[in-house]
Amino acid sequence: MLLEFDSDQRLWHDTVREVLAKQCPPALIREIADKGADSDALWRNYIGHGWTELTDPAAMVELGIVLEELGYATDPTPYLATMTQFVPLAADFAQPEVSGTAIYDGITAFRDAGGWVLTGTARHVLDGDRAERFAVVTEAGVFVVPAAEASTRRSMVFDPVLHVGEVSLAGVRVREENYLRSDTERARHVALTGMALTMVGACRRVLDLVLDHVRTREQFGVPIGSFQAVKHKAADMHIAIERARALAYFAALTIREDDPRRRLAAAMAKAAAGECQALVFRHGMQLFGAMSFTWENDLQFALKRAKSGELLLGGAAEHRALIAEEYRATEF
Repeated sequence: MLLEFDSDQRLWHDTVREVLAKQCPPALIREIADKGADSDALWRNYIGHGWTELTDPAAMVELGIVLEELGYATDPTPYLATMTQFVPLAADFAQPEVSGTAIYDGITAFRDAGGWVLTGTARHVLDGDRAERFAVVTEAGVFVVPAAEASTRRSMVFDPVLHVGEVSLAGVRVREENYLRSDTERARHVALTGMALTMVGACRRVLDLVLDHVRTREQFGVPIGSFQAVKHKAADMHIAIERARALAYFAALTIREDDPRRRLAAAMAKAAAGECQALVFRHGMQLFGAMSFTWENDLQFALKRAKSGELLLGGAAEHRALIAEEYRATEF
């Protein structure tokens, strides 16, 4: 597997970065957090750029590039949930202009004389309060349910522009054509890899803000970035980010190639991203000092997005345990 971007991917990366710099600037994120501004126009821009059409596994690396840059920008749209959670489970139902998300637990399915019935409540569903469709994972299979048939409520989380919701289905009947036998394991690999890349992007943003700060903040008449201890912390952040980034793109490649290593690769990517955000969070706040605790500092948005990613789909400790279990199983 080639672990370097080719010329087309580098061009794609530059294009995505330029678009987001113009259409999703920090000022927009601040307006959404402070005033509850709408992100629908930004979502429609993504659709217009064709970013919601990256549904083929062959485009997994290109999708990963978008996700990393969206993490850097603290994306306020339902892109992550739609492209890495809904689409992998319900590709046949994917429409570029329609948002969706996945419900992984909390819902049960049973058959009666009239067909399939879904009931239960799912918590901590990414974009559960605003997605237009749900791919509901149950022991019986995957069901696609319009959001209009569910009761939803947004949950307050510490990332002010991240949508996490509670979704309740009370005896919802599902048509037979909305019942799928999807590869839920592969879909989970996509979701984990997408979340890891989002976290990597957020951590990159933290590092860039820290570097700008230590170059201009002075003590004893010199920039604090000239101090050895500050250099070491910045270097540690860079190394952690590059490690997590490499593992995340390796996981994307295994998904693209349908490589049997994708289960371990996705777990390794999520674990590395979780470890990365812990170090970047700690060093980032320390190097900014008291300023890091102020609402006026945009550092908070990247920190909160990275930390939220750690709390969704299992943390670093859980995925390290899975990796250890896999290795122990191969020893005998």
